[in-house]
Amino acid sequence: MNDREFDVIVYGASGFTGRLVAEYMQQQYGRAVNWAMAGRSAEKLAQVRDEMSIDAATPLVTADADNEAELGAMAARTQVMITTVGPYQLYGSALVAACVAAGTDYVDLSGEPGWMHEMIEAHNAAAKVSGARIVHSCGFDSIPFDLGVYFLQQAAQEKFGAPCNQIRTRVRAMNGEFSGGTAASMGATMAAVSKNPDLLGILVNPFSLANGHEGPAQPADNAVYEDEATGQWVAPFIMAAINTKNIHRSNALLGHAYGEDFLYDEMMLCGPGDEGKAVAEFVASSNPLAGDDVPQPGEGPSKESREAGNYDVLFIGTTANGARMEAVVGGDMDPGYGSTSKMLAESAICLLQDCDIDGGVYTPAPAMGDKLIARLVDNAGLYFRMEN
Repeated sequence: MNDREFDVIVYGASGFTGRLVAEYMQQQYGRAVNWAMAGRSAEKLAQVRDEMSIDAATPLVTADADNEAELGAMAARTQVMITTVGPYQLYGSALVAACVAAGTDYVDLSGEPGWMHEMIEAHNAAAKVSGARIVHSCGFDSIPFDLGVYFLQQAAQEKFGAPCNQIRTRVRAMNGEFSGGTAASMGATMAAVSKNPDLLGILVNPFSLANGHEGPAQPADNAVYEDEATGQWVAPFIMAAINTKNIHRSNALLGHAYGEDFLYDEMMLCGPGDEGKAVAEFVASSNPLAGDDVPQPGEGPSKESREAGNYDVLFIGTTANGARMEAVVGGDMDPGYGSTSKMLAESAICLLQDCDIDGGVYTPAPAMGDKLIARLVDNAGLYFRMEN
């Protein structure tokens, strides 16, 4: 595909997250990568290009999410497509189809498992033929979690010669906001369930993206309890529903490198004792994606707020013979915007420059693995380290 006009197109570049991706591409790569900004309105794109101090030579591409011909023409012009135009179940299906048909690599921020299941069923076989690498969930959901599990399992194989058959993920810190797009995606998913009750089975099954594999019953992740692994009270983590499905899909795509009986769960750490219990009960009773303060799609926090954010996630792995090891993944910015925009951009560059894999519909770990971890550490403010 090196005869394509562009290396990368950022579709949705006039939206809030798309603007941040474009800004990062300018700051990190300038015109060393031949990238373009795309959206519905050339006027809005030009305005964003000026406001974000992006090189005036950066090309602008127009395409409407409802116009299949325009999407097809756009996909044929680039090697990799970045899209921030969601909810994807409302606005993303035609673009995936266009990229698959054109053999164009694709990354998004989807945390919509019902839609992802549909895309896998509809396009995985065709993507293998065309060579398109379609990689969903390249933001806070699910890169730190998917790659965190992968990182710990690589260490377990090196140290013990076997994977951890259980990993318990505990979110130790998360300072920042979920994106308005995440809230909108969850709303769209609930609306879709009301129209198609069969979708509920996909949403509640942790293995619904795992290519038909059905593993053992997974640990409970919907209750408050005192966690024997940490000695702290824990509460449900709102992103577990999508991250868990992606991690089990990664395991399937990696040939069940984590084992066919792999156990996984995610929870929020809330502290020990009575105080920790009270915090956990409060967390469990609240919805961070509801209320008047939640950003709407196209909105988001200030630059100062994004830069003041951070997150830190602990992965506790145990092998079949009881050996334990721990790893930590974190980032230096607000997870839903500042860090997510950098993860998405680096995923596209990783596919462009580093990855020699066949076409298909992927999750981040089997598609990019160690190569993406290295990029995120070197460029995007993330850390991956062993705790013991």
